[in-house]
Amino acid sequence: MTQIQLSDAQAVILSTACAREDGAVFPVTAKLKGGAVGNVCKSLLRHGLIEEIPATDLNTVWRHDEERGPITLRATPLAYSTLGITDAPDEIPPTEAPVAPVQRRKGTKQETLIEMLRAEGGATIEEIATALHWRSHTVRGALAGALKKRLGLTVTSEKDEQRGRVYRLC
Repeated sequence: MTQIQLSDAQAVILSTACAREDGAVFPVTAKLKGGAVGNVCKSLLRHGLIEEIPATDLNTVWRHDEERGPITLRATPLAYSTLGITDAPDEIPPTEAPVAPVQRRKGTKQETLIEMLRAEGGATIEEIATALHWRSHTVRGALAGALKKRLGLTVTSEKDEQRGRVYRLC
């Protein structure tokens, strides 16, 4: 087996998680700025040193999944062995998943935008801008950023003779 080389930040986050009874990564106690925590956690996920599990405490949420609800991170048995911890649990007990997915706030502009795009005819940039009192560049940013990148939704567009370019959610 090859030895995994950890950066200082990875070692701090991983050793803190392994010191906790449940192996939880969050809350992170390391002093990291900006998106550094996310980058470190993504790297640890790729190496299989931490895993995603359903979050029971909303203060420890890593990300939201539409099907699984809130997700958090915990150390895997590989993390314990990588750090040389011999008294690691043989199997980390599964956590109880919340029964119902987290309810999003109702009546938000994002919810209105999604409803407009899911409607049978879809929506144009101008229609969305008028309905939400946004400028067209804000609508395009919301489509690309909030919907595509953050929520992982698929937005399609097609040219309509009367209305112009129409956007829809698949």
